[in-house]
Amino acid sequence: MLRIWKWYQSCLSLHPVKTQIISSGFLWGIGDVAAQYITHSTAKKRLQYHKDDDNEFKVNWKRVAVTSMFGFGFVGPVGHFWYEELDKFIKMRLLLRPKSARFVAAKVAMDGLIFGPFDLFVFFTYMGFSAGKSTAQVKEDVKRDFLPALILEGGVWPIVQVANFRYVPVRYQLLYVNIFCLLDSAFLSWIEQQKDAPWKQRFTSFTSMKEGGGQGRL
Repeated sequence: MLRIWKWYQSCLSLHPVKTQIISSGFLWGIGDVAAQYITHSTAKKRLQYHKDDDNEFKVNWKRVAVTSMFGFGFVGPVGHFWYEELDKFIKMRLLLRPKSARFVAAKVAMDGLIFGPFDLFVFFTYMGFSAGKSTAQVKEDVKRDFLPALILEGGVWPIVQVANFRYVPVRYQLLYVNIFCLLDSAFLSWIEQQKDAPWKQRFTSFTSMKEGGGQGRL
């Protein structure tokens, strides 16, 4: 493990962007495999398959490749520059002392309000078009998946990022985020694979009620 860590440090020093791109794609691919397994296991328990049934878990490698490309093409490069520039902006523009409570709070707020929603929107849009869906279908998928994911992630990522921005040196903050992205990619892939699950409809019905109420007041 020590050798792997030293090798990673060396790669990060020499090729920071390339290292983040490769590690992001790799971790998002692993996350999708985990999501597929969780979805399969959940369906297996719900439908109560028998041992004789053809219910052996098989990895959908095409989907793994598609999800990995999201890590390679978006999370790696965009995430790298986002965290670098976010740190510079808060130090130089907002003039907040690094590691202070206000500094950490500002970074967590900006990350949650700007990058978080943008990341979710790009992910669900990309996964929809990658599956060959039409623009109208992708819009429906985003409406179905975006809000549940945003609400559920909103309860976890701020805590993760508080620890990141407070205790992890800037140089390794991207590595820290990538490790948690392994879990995040599994979660987002699982959300996307749930399709029209009943628990999602609670969120969409709530927003529909709000829209209906707003229209009634016009």
